[in-house]
Amino acid sequence: MDPISLEELALLNVLQRIDQGHPPENHSGALRERLIESGLAEAGEGDEVHLTDAGIERCKSLRHRVAADAEAALVLKEREEAAAQDVETADEAK
Repeated sequence: MDPISLEELALLNVLQRIDQGHPPENHSGALRERLIESGLAEAGEGDEVHLTDAGIERCKSLRHRVAADAEAALVLKEREEAAAQDVETADEAK
């Protein structure tokens, strides 16, 4: 499995900002419209944007993906350290 892409991380950041009630930034009009068109968000009063159920689920999915990537990186690091230790032990035994 490939690690999460920068685009997905950026989407997670935007979804989390919306979920936390932060107002959209001035330059994010196009992004706001794309989120609404894709069904991840809905427009509220004025400039308010709220996540739809699909947006909430996408946000959760991306959070789980980030956590899974972090866990996988830790497992790989532990395996590499164990392999390096095995090589050292074999070298010392010679």
